Amino acid sequence: MTGIFTLGILGLSLSVDAFAAAVGKGATVQNARLNDAVRIGAVFGFFEAITPVIGWVLGLALSTWIAAVDHWIAFGLLLVIGGNMIRLACTGHDADTSERDVREARHNRGVLGLVTTALATSIDATAVGVSLGVMRVNILAACLVIGGTTTVVATLGVIIGRHASVWIGRYAEILGGMALIGIGCSILYTHLSAP
Repeated sequence: MTGIFTLGILGLSLSVDAFAAAVGKGATVQNARLNDAVRIGAVFGFFEAITPVIGWVLGLALSTWIAAVDHWIAFGLLLVIGGNMIRLACTGHDADTSERDVREARHNRGVLGLVTTALATSIDATAVGVSLGVMRVNILAACLVIGGTTTVVATLGVIIGRHASVWIGRYAEILGGMALIGIGCSILYTHLSAP
C-alpha cells in the first residue's frame, strides 16, 4: 500500500468531504479570488494531512498484537468509512450538510468557522491513519500526498462552488467511498493471495 498511485487514490478519496464543504464555502464567499480559494484549500489540506498521524500512531502501537489480522482490520476500516460515505451521499445527508455549511458561513466567515469545517471533514482520515499504521506505511509520504491532494481538490471545490450548485459534492462522495472500498479490497486480496 506504499505506492504513490495508491496513496494518491487514498488522498482523492479522503478529500471528497473537503471538496463538498469547499463547494459550499465557494458558493457563499462573495467574489472569491484565486488566493481566497487557495487559502481555504490549504486549511482543508492541513487538517487532512495531520489527522492520519493520530490514527497512524495508534495503528503502530497495536500492530505487534494484531499482525496476523492487520489486513482484515485495514479492510474493515476502509469498508466502513467508504460505505458510510456512500450511504450519506445516497440518503441526501451531504446536501443537508452543505446547506448547513452555507448558513454557517453567512454568519461566520472567519478563520474559526473555516478551521471547524476543515477539522470536521478530516475526522475520517484519523480512522484511515490506523490502517496506515497497521500496514506500516511511510506516514510522512502519506500525509504529504493526502494533504497536497486535499489542498488541490478543496481549492477546485471553492472555485467550482462559485459557478455551480452544491449537488456536485454528492457524486464526489460516492466515488470517494467506492475508491476507499476498492483500496480495502486490494489490501485484503494482496494479503490473502500471498504465499
